[in-house]
Amino acid sequence: MRRAEQPSRRTVLAAAVAAAVTAGAGPAAADPEAPMTTAPADPARAVPARTVDNRAWVSYTDWSGGTAKGTRAVAGTRPGLVIAKPAGTADYTDPHTGKTATWEYGTWTSPVHRLAVPATEAIVSWNARTPAGTWIQAEIKGTYTDGTSTPWYVMARWAAGDQDIRRTSVDDQGDGKSTVWTDTLAIDDASTGLRLASYRLRLTLYRKPGTKATPTLWRIGAMGSDVPDRFTVPASAPGLAKELAVPRYSQEIHKGQYPEYDNGGEAWCSPTSSQMIVEYWGGRLTAGQLDWVDPAYADPQVCHAARFTYDYQYAGCGNWPFNAAYAATFKDLQGVVTRLGSLTELETLIAAGIPAITSQSFLKEELTGAGYGTAGHLMTVVGFTAGGDVIANDPFSASNEAVRRVYRRREWENIWLRTKRYNASGKVVSGTGGICYLYFPARPSAAQRKALAAVGVRV
Repeated sequence: MRRAEQPSRRTVLAAAVAAAVTAGAGPAAADPEAPMTTAPADPARAVPARTVDNRAWVSYTDWSGGTAKGTRAVAGTRPGLVIAKPAGTADYTDPHTGKTATWEYGTWTSPVHRLAVPATEAIVSWNARTPAGTWIQAEIKGTYTDGTSTPWYVMARWAAGDQDIRRTSVDDQGDGKSTVWTDTLAIDDASTGLRLASYRLRLTLYRKPGTKATPTLWRIGAMGSDVPDRFTVPASAPGLAKELAVPRYSQEIHKGQYPEYDNGGEAWCSPTSSQMIVEYWGGRLTAGQLDWVDPAYADPQVCHAARFTYDYQYAGCGNWPFNAAYAATFKDLQGVVTRLGSLTELETLIAAGIPAITSQSFLKEELTGAGYGTAGHLMTVVGFTAGGDVIANDPFSASNEAVRRVYRRREWENIWLRTKRYNASGKVVSGTGGICYLYFPARPSAAQRKALAAVGVRV
């Protein structure tokens, strides 16, 4: 892991797999108070109380309802937000290049959203187009349940490309009650009972002075969650047998390629998974977009995904919202980061033709057939067997042909949904608590809308 185990449940994902394979060879430590069982649980327990609140601004009414300074809402088949008459200019010194430039800007601030689930964590995600000479900043300001407020936290300085600024998260943000860990705002000590009760989001759209270029924001939102600490989760009963035809790509065949992007393919589980689903939905890169990639490299689109999801502060490709934002740069795609509560919810999505990218961490002994352990890894869930086992495109495979795996349902569900686990040294560390990325059409079908609504995602 790039950082020590952090006090939030955010598990660092990039560059973890290679190191974790060695760590995973150690003995597994059992939870003495909550032993894992392979027996099916009472079906009544398989649908847990929702611990996630999703709110997104996506419609013309949404964009018209915020507070705009130098921005305006635009209508159409995909409503959005653009720069109108700029509110002013500002200098920005890029910490990763040292260059200072002046930019015109406009802002938009959302109305206050009161969380249905007072949250220990919040993750902001967005979908945008940023032509050359433009970029965006996304911020969040929360109100605590004790009535005090956070500062405005910068959750991203982002552009689809990397020529104007280097897309980046921002470290060293906190107020003694909460901290931003790369892409996640987390309460420092959830045991005190303190939670985020509400929040506002603020977007700043930037462009080079004197130009007509503008970013276009199609979606901004946040997922707040309060997932209880747990080493094990209730088992869900199988309910679906279906497999989606998602392309299969291995990160491992890219070992050593473009080490400037998180040490090469060994750490590219997130962008490799993202590229699989982008192409499932028909997203394609042109020869011109790929002409920077060494022609000797197979699957150059995976190299492209790594480059354009790379977070220069995090120094990795595993920033969750950066991956969702990358997916949304493809025509008519949306991307969000959320949490799900069970494999039953994943089955709902698969039934509607929507695959999901899930984040999990485990010892080698905890996932039969994986052959490795990891402190954080992304896989693409593409279906379920007749017996309810998980069919996953696992990018940590020796070849594209080896990517398709079948993992035991009970093992998978637990390593994905738990928030606490034991590492190879027996130390209690964090789990990801059901994190997933969902990519889906900008204009989903009725069945897809219903499935997304069922898991709390607005379209």
